Amino acid sequence: MARGGVAVVVPAKDEEATVAATVEAAWTLPSVDLVLVVDDGSTDQTASRAEAAGAIVLRQSRHAGKGAAMEAGAAGVRIVEDREAKTGVGAGHRLLLFLDADLGRSAGRAADLVGPVERGEADMTIALFPPTRPRLGGHGFVVRLSRNGIRRATEWEPEQPLNGQRCLTRRAFEAARPLAPGFGVETGLTIDLLRRGFRVAEVPVPLEHRPTGTGLRSQIHRGRQFVDVSRALAARRWWRRGDVPESLPH
Repeated sequence: MARGGVAVVVPAKDEEATVAATVEAAWTLPSVDLVLVVDDGSTDQTASRAEAAGAIVLRQSRHAGKGAAMEAGAAGVRIVEDREAKTGVGAGHRLLLFLDADLGRSAGRAADLVGPVERGEADMTIALFPPTRPRLGGHGFVVRLSRNGIRRATEWEPEQPLNGQRCLTRRAFEAARPLAPGFGVETGLTIDLLRRGFRVAEVPVPLEHRPTGTGLRSQIHRGRQFVDVSRALAARRWWRRGDVPESLPH
């Protein structure tokens, strides 16, 4: 299948302090020819700073959650590709590389996520942060909930199931739609793709981002994660292993 490079999609909510550095670093990645930021109802300067750093910005007037922001970003990439096709400058569907807005300059180290998908060795890669780096928020009970749920549903146990740094083909992305809402998106995406026979792999990547912390705001964030992950798992219990759609989008 012909591909038109790599599109970086960055869901962002009130990330004015880091989004510009993330966008600038994303542009340095090999094969990246499109960087799109989805401003998920921010109340700060996230959108303007992302735009100034060279990203296409999609603004959502209301906060819709991470899953919806990822879908909006992928739809935005598709619009760009459709326009290119009409003018004869496009080379096919881009790979989708989802990066969190708070990665900052470390986003420039995400190339290892792309390689296995470009080479056809995996349909989706998930970043595996080094043990010494801050890991995705929800340490402990939310991570265990997601990891155990994925294992029970698919017999595969990821080390960092909530990591949002992922690269996947357009075909894999479309096969997993609609995405689970909110912070359940990573858990649902992993289960849905594995159940449909797609290949998923964790890849060590030296990325880093802002730790969640231990304050009240952080505890509220973890609580929302727990609810969203629980809902994503509950929504997938009815689907028995082997219930594969007759056809997949191409």
